[in-house]
Amino acid sequence: MIKKTAAIVALAAFLLASCASAPASRPAGKNTTGPNAEQPGTAAGTQPNPEKDRAKELITGTPPSSGTAAASPSGSTASATTPPAAAAPASTDVPPPAPGQMTPDEQAFLERYLAGLQYMVYYDEEAGVSRSVAKTAVTQANRYLIEKMGMTVVDFDQIEKNRKDQEKAYQNETGGSIDIIQYLAQKFNADVYVEISFNIDEKVDAGKFYSTAKGTLKIFDPSTAQLLGSVSFQSAQAFSQVSQDAATQNAVASSVWTVMPKMTDQAKALIRNSLSNGIRYEVLLQSTADARAVSTFRRQLAKKVRLVEQSSYSPAETKLYVFTFQQKTFVEDAIYDAAERGGFPDIYLVYQRGKSFTFHTGM
Repeated sequence: MIKKTAAIVALAAFLLASCASAPASRPAGKNTTGPNAEQPGTAAGTQPNPEKDRAKELITGTPPSSGTAAASPSGSTASATTPPAAAAPASTDVPPPAPGQMTPDEQAFLERYLAGLQYMVYYDEEAGVSRSVAKTAVTQANRYLIEKMGMTVVDFDQIEKNRKDQEKAYQNETGGSIDIIQYLAQKFNADVYVEISFNIDEKVDAGKFYSTAKGTLKIFDPSTAQLLGSVSFQSAQAFSQVSQDAATQNAVASSVWTVMPKMTDQAKALIRNSLSNGIRYEVLLQSTADARAVSTFRRQLAKKVRLVEQSSYSPAETKLYVFTFQQKTFVEDAIYDAAERGGFPDIYLVYQRGKSFTFHTGM
């Protein structure tokens, strides 16, 4: 045993002597002469020497200091005292901004949305005005939207034609639960439905025909039929030497044209104020007997949008309102994703009309 120990000590001494006599290796590109030469013993000039460390271990019986740099198989060094990097936190759902606060992307979307509002204008059929006078009012409003705002409109005759052609579809889809004009506004993807309601004051004096138009432009949200606001108007007295109808047409055309700037400005302001949580979309789910699945779906969908409100529930159907600063296509995709992640993996779209979606859960 004594001989074995002596042999180890002798071997260690030999290794120490060899390490001391061996020239230090010099990394390629290092300056070893001149005023900028690296000095021995500095951190930059010291090179790892595994043989020397092993010799010390054999003599002293202790491993190299934990504070020294240990050589890695690749030749790089790593401090044994360096704590491990903290693990990256798991991703979490980021809560949306508070109502009334918007991200820059949401603000940009809102400005684009307001700049491109689509209007559908029609008249109040219960006002008792003739069809020809009503057409003049609608046409004049559309003319302003085209010439002054560069918009595409649904003209009077197109609404009348679709009203007849879509009657059956209207009954099948809504069962008469909403007005057919509101239904058509949704079909035409209108953001704003404007109803012109007015009456005419006519008289004849000294062979001349006089007429005055007085009324309101009512602003509705086509998705909900909610009255957003109204703008009153009254024409100056118009006259004609030809006929009473000509005087009335002049009164209606001039008054509608004059009030349109005020109406469009008010529509933008009203819609802006109503969008604190984004655009409201209506989602109707058919076949919802599993209330737990509805709850799971609702919570998954809420991770994708600003807000989800449940309006009603029954085993036959459930109505939700979804608020977001996104287009209709985003909402549809978010619904599919939420259904896949929990609740209704076999969901499918029955029909989409304006900002209203009807899905069957597949159950």
